[in-house]
Amino acid sequence: MTPPHGASPDGRPGRPDLDLTVSRIIRAPLSSVWNAWADPASFEQWWVPAPQICRVREMDLRPGGSFRTELSEDGVEFGPHITGCFLAVDDLERIVFTDALVAGWRPATQPFVTAVITLRDHPDGTEYSATAMHRDVADRDRHEQLGFHDGWGTVTRQLAELVEARA
Repeated sequence: MTPPHGASPDGRPGRPDLDLTVSRIIRAPLSSVWNAWADPASFEQWWVPAPQICRVREMDLRPGGSFRTELSEDGVEFGPHITGCFLAVDDLERIVFTDALVAGWRPATQPFVTAVITLRDHPDGTEYSATAMHRDVADRDRHEQLGFHDGWGTVTRQLAELVEARA
């Protein structure tokens, strides 16, 4: 079950001192937004800010499953982007992933973020929220300074444009 809005994955209140969030009403059915997450070919179209290009190398959308993407500035050379593990996958409701673990729950070398993606039906389509949770204020502040709101806001807009065009 999805935790209340602003709550952590276990339902506790969010931590604004450690969390960064982007939210948007997407004017498309919840199933369309979910499918844009679950289908690697669709996911590649919106996951990184254009004009960068994303390639999904592994997406085993289940708890403990691998999540690995690469990105490219020129479409020729690809480098690492996300290497992580799905923690929770609640069909049509929530996806939680982290880079603190890799496939099979193995510890990662440089953990930075755990992300909680929630989807809810909304009278105008889908309420979409993406929260990046950090282990400490320094990591949260670094992520914000790296352009969290611009970057995650851009990919959320790209997701909305993709699924709204299909609706």
